[in-house]
Amino acid sequence: MPISLLAIGQAAKAQASQDTIISIETEKTALVLQLDAEKRLHYTYLGAKLDNGSDYAALPEAERSTSDYTGMYNSVYTPSGSRNLLEPAITVTHADGNQSLDLQYVNQTSTQLSPNVRLLKIELKDRVYPIEVTLYYKAYYKENVIEQWSAIVHHEKDDIILQKFASANLYLRSGSYWLRQYHGDWAKEMQPEEAKLTHGIKTLDSKLGTRANLFMPSVFMVSLNKPADEDSGDVLFGALEWSGNFREDFEIDPDNNLRIISGINNYASAYHLKPGKVFETPPFVYSFSTSGKGGASRNLQSWARNYKLLDGKGTRLTLLNNWESTYFDFNEEKLRELLKNAKQLGVDMFLLDDGWFGNKYPRNDDHAGLGDWQENRKKLPNGISSIGREADGEGVKFGIWVEPEMVSPKSELYHKHPDWVVKQPGREEYYFRNQLVLDLANPAVQDFVFHVIDSLFIRDPKLAYIKWDCNAVIYNAYSVYLKHDQSQFYVDYVQGLYAVFKRIRDKYPTVPMMLCSGGGGRVDYNALQYFTEYWPSDNTDPIERIFIQWEYSYFYPAIASSNHVTDWGKEPLKFRVDVAMMGKLGFDIVLSKLSSSDLEFCKNAVRTYDDLKPLIWQGQQYRLSDPRENNTASIMYVDSAKASAVMFNYLVNYRYDQGTKHPVRLKGLDPAKRYKLTEVNLYPGKSSGISSESIYSGDFLMKVGFNPNVDADHSSVVVSVRAVQ
Repeated sequence: MPISLLAIGQAAKAQASQDTIISIETEKTALVLQLDAEKRLHYTYLGAKLDNGSDYAALPEAERSTSDYTGMYNSVYTPSGSRNLLEPAITVTHADGNQSLDLQYVNQTSTQLSPNVRLLKIELKDRVYPIEVTLYYKAYYKENVIEQWSAIVHHEKDDIILQKFASANLYLRSGSYWLRQYHGDWAKEMQPEEAKLTHGIKTLDSKLGTRANLFMPSVFMVSLNKPADEDSGDVLFGALEWSGNFREDFEIDPDNNLRIISGINNYASAYHLKPGKVFETPPFVYSFSTSGKGGASRNLQSWARNYKLLDGKGTRLTLLNNWESTYFDFNEEKLRELLKNAKQLGVDMFLLDDGWFGNKYPRNDDHAGLGDWQENRKKLPNGISSIGREADGEGVKFGIWVEPEMVSPKSELYHKHPDWVVKQPGREEYYFRNQLVLDLANPAVQDFVFHVIDSLFIRDPKLAYIKWDCNAVIYNAYSVYLKHDQSQFYVDYVQGLYAVFKRIRDKYPTVPMMLCSGGGGRVDYNALQYFTEYWPSDNTDPIERIFIQWEYSYFYPAIASSNHVTDWGKEPLKFRVDVAMMGKLGFDIVLSKLSSSDLEFCKNAVRTYDDLKPLIWQGQQYRLSDPRENNTASIMYVDSAKASAVMFNYLVNYRYDQGTKHPVRLKGLDPAKRYKLTEVNLYPGKSSGISSESIYSGDFLMKVGFNPNVDADHSSVVVSVRAVQ
């Protein structure tokens, strides 16, 4: 049966005989637009796809407006300055100073990009001023995901000013709306809050310049009528694909419908657009689910693996990092021992972290050296290439840490190129982690950052991994390069960053890179198309990580989550390893301090993980027991054939006699298949509390459940689920 993502028909009502219905459809979702007699385009529906496409013509009659005096409440891309009375998606100042805009439909083009992906382009134009807006809707059929963005161009005699320029302007109809949003800070990422939206405007935004997600990520959920749970309820997941300042407005209009406007934050960012130049906004990605948060989450995860995340269907490198073993205090001899540790542990790679560079201003702490990317002659007299050769000799790969967007005031770069540094002239410098940000709006700085990365590969062509950090936010925003166009800085900075990412990927398309930022301070899908993974948090306490990784997993797949075993927390080593396995496993511990049993366990765990990682990385994720609601957390990953799965279980409440008192219902299995459950990743000398002889039907496991026997003595339990004949 052919896939049809775009259906165009004529409205059945005589009044709307000239109206055109445009439906953007996926397997389970429909976004329906309607063109009225005045050639203005409106939303009429976003929800579950109807079986009969001709029924979309009846939507306007089913949803009668009571008080829309303007006819603009449900505009597909609401302009300001005409008759609109609500929050706009676009605001412009024309070359003559006029601030009005009235966008009318011109035409549409639909292109089948692949059997699963269709792109719809809708052109809008102002009747009075030569300004055009193109709306893009990219529908991923099987994933039930839509990306939406806009492109703005004009042909006036002089520049126009874009005062607001959103990527998307959605419209939802329901009795009530519940927003689940996130906040946080260093080591406290992805803290959820959920509340009922009321009239007025609720805004989520960032003004940090870099590290956009440090205080407030751009991801969110909106549930209709009541808060969605894991398996039921109507819910929309949304996220802006942008690595800088963002803004998301949630406005309930006078008709009690919800308008969602998402895009680049227009804070201090009035953008001067030259005639003929196209300004394209970043995509806003969303997925609507009638099967609760789990359904929307699996939609986004599948979409990310298939289309957005770099090498989302590929593999990842397990690693040993030196940071918590040495911090800044290391030399070649210490690194040689760590290379041997990596080989002994059985991981794929050794990662050299911060502190390897700087000579006049050596990087011996975080007060100096950023910008001076020459090997420190005392620590590495033979250069990073010698460490790479040593790693090759040990049979492991070699990776390295960089933070090329930043500069220390104590650095040769700072003194040589003060004009490359983001800082206000005449004002006192103010530091974030003792550093400042380089001006990526400047092409010369873009060249410098590219060459920082390029030179590493020139010195060591076998370099296998880059950990790209970003620890500072932008204070005293000012670009010497932009001169009098300072309002463009925040936008031009991020576009400059993407230009560097693209240039690096054009030359080194397959090298794994981690998107790091003092924790989850920079993770979004526009950046992740250049990176294989991200660092969720510097907080590696395993109890905290269960909660942090749980919330991130709603929007990002496990293969993208870098999870390291460290000495944070009071839980046993097995617990820490089990938690880190729910993503891309790494170690940041001192192997020489481990007992023989701990070392044996870690080596066995790496081998166990090698068996399980295809399930974890590519399997469908199901959340079984929410740690915010229960004493235990349970998550499972199921392969596409429903023949194998892995279930992770953790005790998160250590009060007396807590644990799994009742069976945990599994999800995603085949009710007709029979499954054998076996505990894996056991600590040496420990026996399992689970019988490996019992066989259960998938129907039983999903309706009755299975008790993994989690308690204080078995605080983390990993269960392999395999179909048997």
